[in-house]
Amino acid sequence: MSAAYETEVLRAWRGQVDGAHDVWHLRRVWGLAQAIAAVEGGDLAVIEAACFLHDIVNPPKDSPQRKQAAALSAAHASAFLAARGMAPAQVAGVAHAIEAHSFSGGLTPRTIEAQVVQDADRLEALGALGVARCFNVSGQMDAALFHGGDPMAQDRALDDRAYALDHFEVKLLRVAQTLNTGTAREMAKGRVDFMLAFRTQLLAEITL
Repeated sequence: MSAAYETEVLRAWRGQVDGAHDVWHLRRVWGLAQAIAAVEGGDLAVIEAACFLHDIVNPPKDSPQRKQAAALSAAHASAFLAARGMAPAQVAGVAHAIEAHSFSGGLTPRTIEAQVVQDADRLEALGALGVARCFNVSGQMDAALFHGGDPMAQDRALDDRAYALDHFEVKLLRVAQTLNTGTAREMAKGRVDFMLAFRTQLLAEITL
């Protein structure tokens, strides 16, 4: 089914380019979800659909519609899957997993499928990939790499709209603390260690 889902995503995106939320991101999330589900369980048909369709409505990070992206993606996915004949209970499971994946939405995943999808997507925000995606998105919003005079926000408020490095504290390092499954938490350890080491090295290089 993955190819059919990718085709629908590309149709919905209409050629819009977002290096942090592309087809390769969807494939990696599905790969991570399979690894987690192999230990934790869950309906793979629901997990696969949610992994590939969770960003099908993907407004820019600074768009007023951004907070509604998960709900809009769930609605789009539900209509698409129902038209393809997926069972109503599975469609509902996919919709919930998509809505619950959003960090800003703050929804608690009620099913193992939603937990697996949320964990897989959040692992993508950690490690080397997380660093790369963070700076990619910040560049899309014309943010600076970091605050030159106070990169760790010791004497100012954090502002990840203005400084990419601030996003580590505002969101990314917090993401690691929200993972649902023991499998994902174990997978996250090395990724978090890398991010902390990257930040330490960056600070060392920019210290005058």
